[in-house]
Amino acid sequence: MQQSKVSRRLKETTAAEVNEFIYRPRLEGFAGGFAALGDINKAHLIMLAECGLIRGEHAATLARGVLAMEAAGPAAVPLDPAREDAYFNYEAHLIAQIGADVGGRLHTGRSRNDILATLDRLRCREVLMDVLDALHEVRGAALGNAERFASTVMPGYTHLQPAQPITYGYYLAAVEQALARDCQRLEQALVSMNQSPLGAAAFAGTPFAIDRARTAELLGFDGYVDNALDAVGSRDFILESLSHLSLLAVFWSRVAQDYFVWSTHEFALIDFPDSVAATSSIMPQKKNLTVLEYLKGRSGHIVGLLMGASMTVKGTNFTHTGDGNREGTRGFWEAAEETLRCLKLLALVLRTATPNAGVALAKAGEDFSTATGLADLIVREADLSFREAHHVVGAAVRMAMDAGLPAHRIDSAMVDTCAMAQLGHPLGLDPQQLRQCLDPAANVQARASAGGPAQATLLPALQRAGQHLASARQANQARRERLAAAQQRLQRATQAQAAQ
Repeated sequence: MQQSKVSRRLKETTAAEVNEFIYRPRLEGFAGGFAALGDINKAHLIMLAECGLIRGEHAATLARGVLAMEAAGPAAVPLDPAREDAYFNYEAHLIAQIGADVGGRLHTGRSRNDILATLDRLRCREVLMDVLDALHEVRGAALGNAERFASTVMPGYTHLQPAQPITYGYYLAAVEQALARDCQRLEQALVSMNQSPLGAAAFAGTPFAIDRARTAELLGFDGYVDNALDAVGSRDFILESLSHLSLLAVFWSRVAQDYFVWSTHEFALIDFPDSVAATSSIMPQKKNLTVLEYLKGRSGHIVGLLMGASMTVKGTNFTHTGDGNREGTRGFWEAAEETLRCLKLLALVLRTATPNAGVALAKAGEDFSTATGLADLIVREADLSFREAHHVVGAAVRMAMDAGLPAHRIDSAMVDTCAMAQLGHPLGLDPQQLRQCLDPAANVQARASAGGPAQATLLPALQRAGQHLASARQANQARRERLAAAQQRLQRATQAQAAQ
């Protein structure tokens, strides 16, 4: 009778259905995780040798074998689903190269469980740095056009109704600021998850006198997860990262929705080049912004992956389980790939969207979004409470609408008529001041309070945002350099061990 290829406890070969539907799909990502798995093996090997847990000649042979596998690449490793997963296939190939006695010694003081947990953290760390780099590009695109269009007036909306004039640059500055918070969340996730599980073994540690701090250092971790059960039983860093990607996706979908509305013929505030559009198979006049629909649609998919992962993990025991630590993490890798694609598309949108400045300015002057400015004028010049001014202006807006007049046609006489009806006396506003407050460009420049759209406020804010972005870029680059340096030290240590 044939036995299991990985255990003498199991007296039967793995069922074909289990191989086909569980183990074979797990091996599809072998090439992507091969380098990280090799690093884990090198770090563990160096630690075992330094702690005297394997003999020097065995460590040298293992080091040469691991380096030879690294040089040959993942394609040289036969993948057999009957060996269950990447680690056993890697180990089987190593044993085939250097022999069972020496090759089998690499597993001293560890488990597949802590190897898998470490592999997940290494991969997640790399993914989050890639997402941060992509986010920095999007923020750069937003800031570049925010400065370019800092004075391009357009209507601002609340409840999708004309509210107050802003500038397109001001809108982009807000987009960049929100994306900066997404970066902060991901950076915090990177810091908290950069702890090594290696050496936790199955979940209860090991009787061998290993040095977990050393393997953590060799792999570029800031330390190690102290409790071995938590180290292998938790994938909260995956759920945390996935939740941050979901928040990011929800936000980019809102931005895409703005552009989707603004680019319609009815709004005509924004235009896109034909290179980012599609057409209709039947209606020749159509210019469909597929990129915006993709961004909106994929955000729902990413949120769904978060919900799926959360529901998978919630019913598992707090220890190492296949459903919690394997099935519960699957959605993150898919979400991360989709996020990177969508961020490139979002950067394209922010770079190529162009405001129809004339249309936007005209709408802002006609759609009564300057009415708040008139109420503010009345408060300042007529010494009324804001609520009284609100009633007067509301009546004036209603009068203008009934007469078919745009906002900029409201004059002092109309305001006095409404004031008489509301308050019993006219206000006698200066006609020039009234015209100025109803001018959308002047209205914007009057809003110079902290965080407002006036150029006196916006331009310094853009400068600060640019400095923050530069610092964030540098921090991520420094993080990459630190990890690259750790990897070089690991490589040199392995080569030195191999030369003994």
